[in-house]
Amino acid sequence: MKLYYAPGACSLAVHIALREIGATFDSVAVDLAKHTAADGSDFHDISPRGYVPLLQLDDGSRHTEVAALLQHVADLDPGQSLIGALASARRLAVIEWLAFVSTELHKAFSPWLWHKETADSTRRAVEDKLDLRFAEMDALRSRQDYLAGEYSVADAYAFTIVNWANFLALPLAPYPHQQSYLARVAERPRVVEALRAEGLAK
Repeated sequence: MKLYYAPGACSLAVHIALREIGATFDSVAVDLAKHTAADGSDFHDISPRGYVPLLQLDDGSRHTEVAALLQHVADLDPGQSLIGALASARRLAVIEWLAFVSTELHKAFSPWLWHKETADSTRRAVEDKLDLRFAEMDALRSRQDYLAGEYSVADAYAFTIVNWANFLALPLAPYPHQQSYLARVAERPRVVEALRAEGLAK
């Protein structure tokens, strides 16, 4: 397999998941500003949508969309410990949280908060929505360590997206359980490996 990623982008979630299951894969850094791969080639030739993550499977097929890739990667592990067995309550909970992170967090942060041209009124509306979602998640974290009870691919995704608040100087102090959660996930050995590989940690 080959993972096309950009340091700190949403592709980090898939990078983490691949390492968590012990997968063998190559990784290719992408410059999203220039839309070029590490060798200087035009990334649009690889991914017409021009964004990461893109996972190229051993059969040569290429696939995108974080939530879908996380489910696929989790299912590569025979024990399915990061997602749960088919039709299980755990699997439903993990997929539910994957959808939540994708629609309620990821698409709130991006593109709105990353672009300077976003209107102030839009920025305030997005930040207000994130405040509500962070408060909900903070309350949950006061009762359990991870989103679906035990650590899952949903946590790899949530960690990646919620951590963008630190890049964008959004206050997390009102959500102490959220902060503890980020620290807890960041200490996982495979997460540390992924962060170091992307140049995000020493």
